[in-house]
Amino acid sequence: MFALGPLAEHTTDEKIFAATLALFTLLVALFASARLAFALLLTALLFGAIELAGTLKFLYLTTPLLAPDLEYFLNSGTIAVIARYPLLLGISIAAIVLIPLLLVLAFLGERAALLVQHARAVRIGARVLGTLAAACLLVVCLAPNGPFNGVFNKPMWITVNDKSFITDFFTSFNDTVIVKPVIPPDVDHRLSWKMDRPLQAPPKRPDVVVILEESTFDPHILKLCTLPVCKRKMFEPDKQTRAHGLLSVHTFGGGTWTSEFSLLTGLAHTLFGNAGLYAPYNLAPKVAFTLPRAFKSAGYRAIALYPMSGDFLNARNAYDYYGFDEFYDGTQYGLDWESHDADLLKVFEQVYTDEKRAHPGQPLFVFMLTLHQHGPHMTPLDQLPAPYNQPLFTGKFKPKALDDWLNLNLGNYLERLQQSDAMISDLQKLLLGGEYPAVLMHFGDHQPSFDGAINEIPKDVPKQARLTSNWTTYYMLRSNFPVRQKFDYPVLDIAFLGSLALDVAGVPKNDFYQANTLLRERCKGRYLDCGDTKTVASYHDYIFTKLEDLRE
Repeated sequence: MFALGPLAEHTTDEKIFAATLALFTLLVALFASARLAFALLLTALLFGAIELAGTLKFLYLTTPLLAPDLEYFLNSGTIAVIARYPLLLGISIAAIVLIPLLLVLAFLGERAALLVQHARAVRIGARVLGTLAAACLLVVCLAPNGPFNGVFNKPMWITVNDKSFITDFFTSFNDTVIVKPVIPPDVDHRLSWKMDRPLQAPPKRPDVVVILEESTFDPHILKLCTLPVCKRKMFEPDKQTRAHGLLSVHTFGGGTWTSEFSLLTGLAHTLFGNAGLYAPYNLAPKVAFTLPRAFKSAGYRAIALYPMSGDFLNARNAYDYYGFDEFYDGTQYGLDWESHDADLLKVFEQVYTDEKRAHPGQPLFVFMLTLHQHGPHMTPLDQLPAPYNQPLFTGKFKPKALDDWLNLNLGNYLERLQQSDAMISDLQKLLLGGEYPAVLMHFGDHQPSFDGAINEIPKDVPKQARLTSNWTTYYMLRSNFPVRQKFDYPVLDIAFLGSLALDVAGVPKNDFYQANTLLRERCKGRYLDCGDTKTVASYHDYIFTKLEDLRE
């Protein structure tokens, strides 16, 4: 355990910190049980489980195990996710069964040692004092301002990438508090965040449909993806396209709920430290300005179509906090993990028809998520239709050859992308092919990780996105009515998608979305990586201090 746990931490301070925690945990268990082998086994299993769980979570979601996971992710929805991964399922079952069994056998199979050769009362007193002393030392070590204060309060980027799984887990108990961005004392208050331009609106308020495409990106950013199967109409502009291009997101390989948060609030979850990872629980109730509320203020009915159970990651409650009028639980319509994009389209058509019948004359804002592109991408190739039933990037394509693992994952991705492309095409005809004005926007929430292997494939992106090429997906915005304003950004941050949809739909903006639009224009589509840090600081001061976008 020491070799693969504490001694494998990233820095020397973290190695000492994790080892000290293990040592004091051992002493607590030893004094409390008076059983050496049991105490050794308990400590090894506890810290080994944290190390293993952190490794697996990093492998599949590229974030380490953090303390709030114990509160937010231990539910039936997470169990359903784990059940889709044979390795995770096997390890989870083994841990649930074997760890308690081993501990019980170890405890019953070892006689209590006489730590001191005195009367029973004295021995009990010594054990109690020893347990309390070791526990106190353990608590002192876990204090953020204690002897190991240097390992606490790491920047989130370092925390989720340094693979110090034991340190990150224990220090993350201190990271559950929401922290607003720090406003520098010399912030420029003179910069105006009010818009005075006339609104460009169509004669009739259009329906607006926004689709979050799970784990989807334009494969053309992969340098080797030049085959015909890499080219899809959903990424190509046409006469109805109003804006499109690369999208900068704030998560990779997982964390779809953080992309939902960014779209619906115009904020980046990374602004709030590690607590931002749990946006559906702790941020959704506090955000004052959201995209559904902006549409509702203009007379829209805001509805959400969720492709799985609303109990997953507090989705139903979060969408209520975001301001949706109606939440459609996908399980009520037969949707589940195995549902394809075509299945979602059928449900959308039913819901859309019912809503138009029940609320005639009222425009709709619809937000829905696809699911089929979710990992793992491990269906055997011989079970896929041609041409995906064999490796697509083999030796004959040198230097574009991929190994078996990447051929498997990328082949699965491209086969599912074909289905997404067909669904988007059908939906575009449905919404934009009629006389009623409509806006259709779809975007990728994050790249799939292929268990981290996607990073081995070189990417070709503009220089503005090279430092974050793994956090780059796509967006496409179309309408069946003309829009005079042009939107051209080399890379657009996901936090600006909402204000862009309002622009095209011609919906009046509240104070927050006026400021969001101005920041988008002043930073040319970039947000946290905007070169003008003073403008971003002024923006944060305006939305958090003056508008109080995040309520206490």
